[in-house]
Amino acid sequence: MVDDFEDTRRIYAEYLEFAGFNVQDGRLPSRLEVDRSRPVVFLGWGTADQLFHGRPAVDQVVRIKGSHFRVVGVSEKLGSMFGESQDEFVVIPLGSAQKMLGSRQSLALTVKPADPARMVETMDEARTALRTRRKLTPKETDNFGITTSDTLMDLWRDFSRSAFVLLVGIVSLSLVVGGIVIMNIMLMVVSERTREIGLRKALGAKRRDIIWQVLTESTTLSIIGGIAGTVLGFVLAMVVAAFTPLPAAIQYWSVILGIGMTALVGLTFGIYPAMRAARLDPIEALRRE
Repeated sequence: MVDDFEDTRRIYAEYLEFAGFNVQDGRLPSRLEVDRSRPVVFLGWGTADQLFHGRPAVDQVVRIKGSHFRVVGVSEKLGSMFGESQDEFVVIPLGSAQKMLGSRQSLALTVKPADPARMVETMDEARTALRTRRKLTPKETDNFGITTSDTLMDLWRDFSRSAFVLLVGIVSLSLVVGGIVIMNIMLMVVSERTREIGLRKALGAKRRDIIWQVLTESTTLSIIGGIAGTVLGFVLAMVVAAFTPLPAAIQYWSVILGIGMTALVGLTFGIYPAMRAARLDPIEALRRE
């Protein structure tokens, strides 16, 4: 038995008609039990598992705020959303909650239109009913909030858009830094292989041959780094999926795009070292130790 639950849902009988609970064990509270404020409770899968550790929960008794409730059913496992568990809740009749907590507790009212096309009309009717119940004058603003599925989707879109812009900025900065590192490496390679480049030019290698040699090396170096980063990211995603409720998926197009971007970075930042190598005077290059 427990004394409190963070997610205690108080319901009217009408809520059972469209709440969408899927029952795994037992049943939902009946309309009669809700109307008469019977001490019955419907548990989320996670709550039942924490309390009874796999043992049958139906017909057991739990204590909520000092009052005893009989378990009539357990919900199917729902998993998590945005890292938040959807299985840790209890459902009790509204009348029972008011007896324990009083009638001044804040409430969340769920309204479902008969026709989804009438969503705006239903919102207007709900706002009118709440304003009338709260005796608000036309000049007074709403002292309540209305949230719809579209509101949640807009919040998710805004979050996704902001996260996308942030990630693009971080990735762009990483690519620039990586490109500068590759350019410095290739400049060092050109400096250390001056005699080799001079010998190739003395034997008839053209400027474009030297340029393609350096570009090929810088692009290869960049692609190897991209492949290593992709493998590391894949392993990290699998670890996160294994130890957290967050899902992970690897898309083939993203792998191809990532490696392609690294190749482009290697090609772009290898141009300056390649041009510098191509401009070497073969005679001066052969004289260097």
